[in-house]
Amino acid sequence: MVTLQKLLITCAILTIFGCSHKEDRSSVTIYVSEDEPFSRPLLEAFEKESGIRVHALYDTEESKSSGLINRLIAEKTNPQADLYWANEPIRAEVLRKKGVLAPYHSPNADTIPKNFLQKEWFWSGFSARIRLFVVNQKATQIPHSILDYAKSDFRAKGVIANPLFGTTTAHIAALFVTLGDQKAKAFLNALKKNQTAISTSNGESADLVKAGKYDFSLVDSDDAISRLRSGAPIRFVYPDQEANGLGLFVVPNCVMLIKGAKHPQNAKKLFDFLLSAKAQTMLAKEDCAQIPLSKDLSAPDSLKPISALKVMQVDYAKVAQKLLAIQPFLKRWLDH
Repeated sequence: MVTLQKLLITCAILTIFGCSHKEDRSSVTIYVSEDEPFSRPLLEAFEKESGIRVHALYDTEESKSSGLINRLIAEKTNPQADLYWANEPIRAEVLRKKGVLAPYHSPNADTIPKNFLQKEWFWSGFSARIRLFVVNQKATQIPHSILDYAKSDFRAKGVIANPLFGTTTAHIAALFVTLGDQKAKAFLNALKKNQTAISTSNGESADLVKAGKYDFSLVDSDDAISRLRSGAPIRFVYPDQEANGLGLFVVPNCVMLIKGAKHPQNAKKLFDFLLSAKAQTMLAKEDCAQIPLSKDLSAPDSLKPISALKVMQVDYAKVAQKLLAIQPFLKRWLDH
């Protein structure tokens, strides 16, 4: 009887491990912050190409800034995701510091400039948005630098999204890293004194310029492209492109491997795919018009490739740290 009992237990254990091994070959789970209409086609293409089933969990609009990142932190001791696809690198840095990530050097990362890769391989950037000016075609003065917001020629003519949220926050944090706290605070105070309007989002900023309410705004390239393609009377200006200019701020997508992933080999295959030329080309052709970071890939229509632009050279880890540090100042700045 004891022998039979042991045999049954052994068979049960083998069955469990057998199922786990089969599951490891057939599926992968990814959490995704990139908008579903743009990310889903890539995941479906990977499924078709690899035969690996993709289980995807998407951020909701209501929790875009914190939903999945908080879930990943909560699941740290029992991870349910194998990968995380973030639409910017700040969240990736938060997860790295929380010990949620595992390093992985994808062979496809070697085609991407090093400033868009975490140096210890905890995350890799790929297709990106850039921060550029949308300018109403009737505007008589054209801004060429983010610092123009503070110049008298542009008094009450510019609008910018609330710097407490989204990519505007990251861009402002990058200015603090690049200029230093004192100069960055002076710029923001001068921007406010120059009667720059504050909108709720980059999209609203672009719409205000489209309607002629303001002459210009600094927005994400996907917001700019969507308005241009709808026939809006706007033009693009790439900021800070002079030889001594700051360079424009780039917001790459990031993919990262979760520490303790249940399907690590499949996760690495999907990781490699997202960094591939095929995936980046697909994102370039989507309505979001993301610019490939890999060399020799074409940019979306109406946008320049990253290689043709002067890019702000920043350490995204320092930007993430500075973003948290300047929150009290930005709240006071908005309230006064």
